Amino acid sequence: MNDVFVYGGGGHGKVVAEVIESMGGYRVVGFLDDRLDRGHRIGRWTVIGGATALADLVSEGVRAAIVGIGSNETRVGKAELLRQHGIALLTAIHASSVISPSARLGAGTVAMAGVIVNADTVVGDNSILNTGATVDHDCRIGQGCHISPGAHLAGNVSVGSFAHIGIGASVIQNIVIGRGAIVGAGAAVIRDVADGATVVGVPAVVRTTS
Repeated sequence: MNDVFVYGGGGHGKVVAEVIESMGGYRVVGFLDDRLDRGHRIGRWTVIGGATALADLVSEGVRAAIVGIGSNETRVGKAELLRQHGIALLTAIHASSVISPSARLGAGTVAMAGVIVNADTVVGDNSILNTGATVDHDCRIGQGCHISPGAHLAGNVSVGSFAHIGIGASVIQNIVIGRGAIVGAGAAVIRDVADGATVVGVPAVVRTTS
C-alpha cells in the first residue's frame, strides 16, 4: 500500500480521501489542515497537523498527496507548496468513473464518482471533476478548474485555468470559457464566456450588478 495524505480537511477533502481509497493500492494516513487542531476527526481519519507537519511526513516516507480544497486559487497554491517539499501530486480517479484511454488528467486532479471523460480530452493539474460531471471528446480544461457535480461539457469545449462551471450547468460544443470565469448553477452556455466573466441563466448571459 502507498501512503498518501490529503491537504484540506473540509467536506470536499473527505470525499477526495474516499476517492483515493476506492482506487486500491493507497492508504490515506490523514489530513493536513491549517485551521483544524491536530487529532480532529474527519470521517475515518484524523488531522495530522498543518503546513508545519510537511517535513515530518517527508521524513516518515510519505511522498504523495492531493489537495482537497474547493477554492481553485488556494488549491493550486497548496499544491505548489507540496511540490516545494518534494511531495508528488496524486491524480485520484474514483473506481466508478469512466476515463477514456486517450484522455489525460493532470497531477493533483480528482475525478469523483460517476465522472465520464471522453476521447482526447486534456485536463490540467489540480482540477476537480466533481460527482457525475461529464466531459466529452477533445475538450481542454486548464489548471485549477472546478467542473461541479452534474455539469456537462459537449465536445471541443475549452475551459481556461481557474474557471468554475457550476452545478448542473451545460456547455454546448466548441465553446470557449475564459480564465477565471464562473458559470452559474444550471446555466446553459451557448456563447463564449470572456475571462473573469460570470454568466447565469438559460441561455447564459453575463451577470450585471445594479
